[in-house]
Amino acid sequence: EALLALRDEARTLPGVPLRDVDVNWLQVIGEGWASPLRGFMREGALMQALHFNSLMVDPHNFTGMAGYLERQTDWLHTAVQPPTRVSMPIPITLPISEFTRRQIAGAAAVTLYSSAGKPLAVLRRPEVYAHRKEEIIARCFGAIDPAHPYIGLIASAGDWLLGGEVQLLGKIAYGDGLDQFRLTVNELRAEFARRKADTVFAFQTRNPTHAGHAFLMRDAQRQLKKRGYKNPVLWLSPLGGWTKDSDVPLDVRVQQHDAVINEGMLDAESTVMAIWPAPMIYAGPTEVQFHAKSRRIGGASFFVVGRDPAGMPRSTAGPLKGEDLYNGDHGRYVLSYSPGVGSMEFISFQQVYYDKRDHTMKPKEKARADDFISISGTKMRTLAALGAVPCPAEIPKDLLAAKCIPPGFMVEGGWAKMVDYYQNKETKEWVPYSTMHEPPALAPYAKASGKFNALSFAVSFDRSTPGLAPEAASTPVVSPWHHVALGAPGGHGYQMVVEIPKGTTSKLEVQKGVAGNPIKHDSKKGKVREYTYGLTFFNYGLLPQTWEDPAHRSGNHTGDNDPLDIIELGGAKRRVGEVVPVKVLGNLKLIDQGELDHKILALALDDPKAGAVNSVADLEREMPGVLPALVDWLKMYKTTDGKEVNVLASDVPDSADEAKAVITQCNDAWKKLAVTKAVPYTGFWLP
Repeated sequence: EALLALRDEARTLPGVPLRDVDVNWLQVIGEGWASPLRGFMREGALMQALHFNSLMVDPHNFTGMAGYLERQTDWLHTAVQPPTRVSMPIPITLPISEFTRRQIAGAAAVTLYSSAGKPLAVLRRPEVYAHRKEEIIARCFGAIDPAHPYIGLIASAGDWLLGGEVQLLGKIAYGDGLDQFRLTVNELRAEFARRKADTVFAFQTRNPTHAGHAFLMRDAQRQLKKRGYKNPVLWLSPLGGWTKDSDVPLDVRVQQHDAVINEGMLDAESTVMAIWPAPMIYAGPTEVQFHAKSRRIGGASFFVVGRDPAGMPRSTAGPLKGEDLYNGDHGRYVLSYSPGVGSMEFISFQQVYYDKRDHTMKPKEKARADDFISISGTKMRTLAALGAVPCPAEIPKDLLAAKCIPPGFMVEGGWAKMVDYYQNKETKEWVPYSTMHEPPALAPYAKASGKFNALSFAVSFDRSTPGLAPEAASTPVVSPWHHVALGAPGGHGYQMVVEIPKGTTSKLEVQKGVAGNPIKHDSKKGKVREYTYGLTFFNYGLLPQTWEDPAHRSGNHTGDNDPLDIIELGGAKRRVGEVVPVKVLGNLKLIDQGELDHKILALALDDPKAGAVNSVADLEREMPGVLPALVDWLKMYKTTDGKEVNVLASDVPDSADEAKAVITQCNDAWKKLAVTKAVPYTGFWLP
């Protein structure tokens, strides 16, 4: 009942959009992986993390300071200090835009939403403060590397940070086929108890597991048994949150690890594979402290640490590009002396090599050094891309020339997964990291295929779609652009097709050049695009059977070569693909690189205020503040992507009659395009 009440409350609160990486951090916080943190950092907690890599706490309230980190930061209350310092080395913050800051001003609580508009959590007692990006980058990373991928995320994020404690509205699930490997802190500890572990050692992975890794894990288990432990359990812990583009995708790693366990390279009874949900920020010695702290929270007493943990090559062009950003030995050293380590111990390992005599991985023996070969990550990736098969008994000197992989280097199923990935990196769809794949609600006649938040996602339409034009009666493929009639049934108003529902941020649009014109993600450089300015407070879509002809000039501007855009300002959140009868109220004209992009303003005919709103003046009277917010949105929404402010021909919309004249003109242009075929080839799919 409490959860139901919380969900009901969430629907009434102002909304804050989350990026993929923010959802990952929400999961980390909500499931307890960053304890004692119970929410996104307030400014005081952020200052402590940045300057001391730790937080001072008083869990038993000896000083009256219990819970002080969960209150508005008090810069003057420093006379009394909590008695205990716990590790918290990295910033866990929630960036927001100026638009979102204004939208939530004065709220006692806000709801956090996925890009699909799903409410994920309620954040209490919001604290909004300046996003001091340079300070965060300098303190956290301690290096200058502007092209560093996570530094880029910080630099491009909103100019404000939102702190406050969170309550999840349910377990975070991603719908990517990997949720069975995602255990919460409590679930993971229960699994260790079920296996009667007397200690747990964690091994983090960001790469596929080969025999060298398996040797290190088995050797760690051997060391622990030598110390007297009877049943040390391995937590194979693939990193599941956001990662840089060049990293091996999460689904490849998890499926490969699963094969390693199932095919016996690791003992299934004493191994638990569970995805660790945090993003990777590539902050070297600073970040690895959090990796260890979080594994300790998950139940591990030992953490296996290799060379250059959480490091990466320098990304920025110049003479140092490609060199290690951090000294490879620093991470392990810093970890051993970090604050708040507690009783956790660290197991270091040395480099291992492939022994040609017995086909195993182990440290090199100097007396017979020629029997050992090094198989680097680069060589392994190249061999996988070549489709290498197992080598003969006598291992050739040049593995690449022989296109073979030494026997025992990797289990058969794991190697097959590697070959599949490296031979099909560009042609198959992978899961790079934990991304939510549950789509927004669809109209009942709209059918989805592929995965939401991936380029394969597509929404097509069937013959039960309402409002189809008479000429669509015999068509085998229903197009939302060409076959839905412009006019609403009975001659009352127009019809819009919803692409982007209210309260979402995923940029979905009808694909002009694809057969049937399905609704798909807008994309750039192979990645789906989202609005980063804030949650949409309107339903966005197109007017069917319209086309802004680029040959048509209006003053110094041409049409933008798209169907007419329409913004529905009613109270209801519509569904993707929904055909909605609307009345037209006006038109805002956006100027974009010399093109005129009309934004038709409308209200659904079934909206409770439809009877009272017939013009822009009525809109301002009945829905005060909506029009200024929309003008701001249209001008500013690209600025959070680093682009310039958009230009409107006027902040005052044209009248309803003027907007209808534009619709008529664009409908006539569409007829020339799609009916009489009087327009030269455009590359569009036409019926």
